[in-house]
Amino acid sequence: MEQNVFEEMAKRYDTKDRIALANVIAEEVRAELQNCGSKSFIDYGSGTGLVSLQISDLVESVLLVDSSKQMLDVAQGKISRRGISNAKVLYSDFTQETPELKADIILMSLVLLHIPNTKIILQQLFNILNEGGQLIIVDFDKNEKINHPKVHNGFAHDELKSILAEVGFHSIQIKTFFHGQNIFMNQDASMFISTSKK
Repeated sequence: MEQNVFEEMAKRYDTKDRIALANVIAEEVRAELQNCGSKSFIDYGSGTGLVSLQISDLVESVLLVDSSKQMLDVAQGKISRRGISNAKVLYSDFTQETPELKADIILMSLVLLHIPNTKIILQQLFNILNEGGQLIIVDFDKNEKINHPKVHNGFAHDELKSILAEVGFHSIQIKTFFHGQNIFMNQDASMFISTSKK
């Protein structure tokens, strides 16, 4: 079993830079969640909940799913301290097995780039979504300066659109919404948000 690098990072994961980036992402996602007060929401690869705990007030329930137990321990601590009553955590890795879950909205924020087989995870998320449900992906635009054996160097919009369509998603929209310095492996990079419906 490969050591989960995120386990070791968990306690010191919430750096000033990561919090700042999460705030930008949460603001963008917030705009997608108008009139979702009765919806169930899964944050897949939630980490310490930097994004989803900021928007938990917009949905009925939030489930933070991560394959790092330590990250979820940090998230659970925040949930308890802030008295967030509609949020829970689940230790799971959907690339290994998919639990019996259903949700109206799934968010993957800066997670897809860590998953080798893009199509398989998107298929799993498609299966979990309720009919008419929405998948929101925030990730980095393709960046030729990045070269790492374990991380995609971002995604080209057309390529991602075609994979989402193959899996069965429709009404796919992708737009770049942020450019930042040193935000992707210490390189300047831009982030996109993708929304698609089941």
